[in-house]
Amino acid sequence: MNGSLVVVDDVAKAFAQLVVDHAQSNAPGPFSLAFSGGSTARDCYRELAVSGSAAIDWKNVTGWWGDERCVPLTHVDSNFRLVEESLLELVEPLAAVHPMQSELSDPAFAYEELLRAAPPIDLIHLGLGPDGHTASLFPGSDALNSPDGRLVVPNRDPLSNNPYERLTFTFEAISRCRSVVVTVAGAAKTNALHRVLDGDLSAPATKISGTDVIWLVDNAAMGTRTPR
Repeated sequence: MNGSLVVVDDVAKAFAQLVVDHAQSNAPGPFSLAFSGGSTARDCYRELAVSGSAAIDWKNVTGWWGDERCVPLTHVDSNFRLVEESLLELVEPLAAVHPMQSELSDPAFAYEELLRAAPPIDLIHLGLGPDGHTASLFPGSDALNSPDGRLVVPNRDPLSNNPYERLTFTFEAISRCRSVVVTVAGAAKTNALHRVLDGDLSAPATKISGTDVIWLVDNAAMGTRTPR
């Protein structure tokens, strides 16, 4: 595992406090945050909407997405919609919001160009799938061997455990973010987490790297294993 492991009682609360701390440390300057998807992310953003509503100057925040399903932004499975419903509709308007728009002719290239024109993202939020994936970087998928330097690529789960074509940050893009926060909650993630802890490279999340990587993990996900 790259980074530090922090075991907490409540992943959502710990995540929200961490984001508040990072945003306040940047104040009064701008702060950028790349969002994730999934049930743990939804819980994290709902908590952030509560604890960060007044603690963060949202008009200085820019929102990005680390991955997205190739569906309309209004689709029930869209990561944009998840973030909109759990956070964006509940806080003051952000300075800018950059969803991944799959309807463009070359959406990965368009998003990469947008990303390269902006300062490095201050904090990216990632999750961990039961198969060891993070963002939309699935085991055995083409995105794990994307061309050097690419930041955003299309991808699909070759095992069909995760539906839809995807757009995703590459590990190169993730490593360029100033801080990387991975949230892992629940016993369903225990096996995948232990694979990462053991350095099992067949779990893509093992390859997460960066100058500041924090894993926020709850006791249920840790199981009976003692943190090192």
